[in-house]
Amino acid sequence: MIDYSKFPNRKIACIDMMSFYASCMASLHNLDVRTVPIAVVGNFEQKGSVVLAASPPMKTRFGVKTGTRLYEIPHHPDIRLFEPKMAYFLDISMSITRILHKYVPVKSILVYSVDESFVDLSGTEKLWGDPAQTIKDIQAEIYETLNLPSTAGMGPNMLMAKLALDLEAKKTGFAKWTFDDVSKKLWSVSPLSEMWGIGRQTQISLNGMGLFSVGDLAHADLQTLEKKFGVMGNQYFYHAWGIDLSEIGLSHMQGQVSYGKSQILMRDYNTRTEINVVLLEMCEDVARKVREKQQAGRTISLGIGYSRNTLGGSFQRSRTIGGATNDTMKIYEVCKELLDEFHDGRPVRQISLSITKLEDEHSIQISLFDEHKWRNRKIGQTMDALRNKYGSTAVLRAVSYTEAGTAIKRSKLVGGHKG
Repeated sequence: MIDYSKFPNRKIACIDMMSFYASCMASLHNLDVRTVPIAVVGNFEQKGSVVLAASPPMKTRFGVKTGTRLYEIPHHPDIRLFEPKMAYFLDISMSITRILHKYVPVKSILVYSVDESFVDLSGTEKLWGDPAQTIKDIQAEIYETLNLPSTAGMGPNMLMAKLALDLEAKKTGFAKWTFDDVSKKLWSVSPLSEMWGIGRQTQISLNGMGLFSVGDLAHADLQTLEKKFGVMGNQYFYHAWGIDLSEIGLSHMQGQVSYGKSQILMRDYNTRTEINVVLLEMCEDVARKVREKQQAGRTISLGIGYSRNTLGGSFQRSRTIGGATNDTMKIYEVCKELLDEFHDGRPVRQISLSITKLEDEHSIQISLFDEHKWRNRKIGQTMDALRNKYGSTAVLRAVSYTEAGTAIKRSKLVGGHKG
């Protein structure tokens, strides 16, 4: 048994905008996202473009949800389709954050995504009264000001707030969980991938250990979990008991722990030559972000999603190198090695890339046997400076001008979509 008196018991809420992109477009066009079937589609010109967001009626009446392809959407007079306006979405997201700032200080807010935020209301009782009512007041103000409906979960920590949101509040509008609710509401959750922080691959591994529900996980042997999953095994165990020691303030202050980029390609990329073109462009973007923060990383991760036409599937692999780097070509070479080892030759439709285990750039050791390393760093910095001054397409590698290149088209987008 867990002695909950030894763990923090705060007043934390997780607020999520209902079908955010669809709600924004509904507000812009004086529609009700709760009654009108709305879908926001990446690009009308690409029949294979995906749905980025769908309103509740779009999901229930027509079975259209996030990830549905444009050509799969039925023709019906009630359906309203919109292309994304990413700059507008970001403006609305910032407006939501400004409303939150009226109730708590900046250090008590963690913007988790464009449409979801954590808020720590601990200690605000003298200002606003009952924290649960305060969250409802915040939801009301967001709706009255921006015409955006929301759902919110509240709990003694970030994990419990998120679980209350995902497992209950998204059906009821608001839910407050305490540690007493762990055995009543959390342990029955199955499959395990419904639990925040557990993906499908981890679920398969846990199932192989005879663990199928969160309750099973809570009563598993901790040492066995740690032996199987390392530090993550410890986290899975304590999360199953509703324990989370994450702090919003620390999350806000600790800074970036990784840099990455992901894109869904507009068509199947069938050859390694084509795949390498996009991969090099993405390595350039990620390396630039790392250099701008004067950092370097040791672990490079590559994710590949295969075409639906070949039954889909994917892989995600990482490699840790001997010395930290922010050199585009060094990152690219590691990615090509991962492709050589794990790509099975099928057409590719999605690529993701990230670099972690970051450290200060000044810690990079200049090898006596690599006379080009210092030169490459200076070239990279010069290219970054030109792009910062004249735009992202001011200096491009030649491959970006080939048919497979995406950098020029994506430079006209915001967040990967039309602004």
